[in-house]
Amino acid sequence: MSEFQKTIDDIHRLTDRIIELVQPMSEEELRWKPADDAWSVMEILCHVEEIIPYWLQEIQTIVQSPGSEWGRNHLHEGRLAAVAKANQRTATDIQEGIIGTKLVVESILGNLTPEDLAVEAPSRNPRWGTKPMSFVVNHLVVEHLQSHLGQIQRNMEQYTSANHIR
Repeated sequence: MSEFQKTIDDIHRLTDRIIELVQPMSEEELRWKPADDAWSVMEILCHVEEIIPYWLQEIQTIVQSPGSEWGRNHLHEGRLAAVAKANQRTATDIQEGIIGTKLVVESILGNLTPEDLAVEAPSRNPRWGTKPMSFVVNHLVVEHLQSHLGQIQRNMEQYTSANHIR
């Protein structure tokens, strides 16, 4: 199996696991916030749906225009807008949206070469500096999804604990 196929499979596995985890959740559990400054599962899902195409399109832009800047910070308008719309979305809608990101993964990652992922470019976020596009795929897509999967699991545990559910 090629490294590309492994990465595509990892992204698909993580999105599938996220969907599998949230499908049986009630509306209350999906929208419950563990703290005022924490995201609900629904907000996490809206962010997950947004990050996959965002980061893959950033990679595609850099490959097409080497030397361009990539990235964003936590105040990026698209990121904030996706999360802000969580209360307007249904569980089915957001799950279908996340499943739909698989097509973006296939169409963008499936057409890249190892040379494309070796292209280095500076980030708009000074935290990252200049990185190869493989960093964006591995850290800002795969590891990012893994992190949000863990966040959803923690929210579920906190919901169970706060509501005395066994």
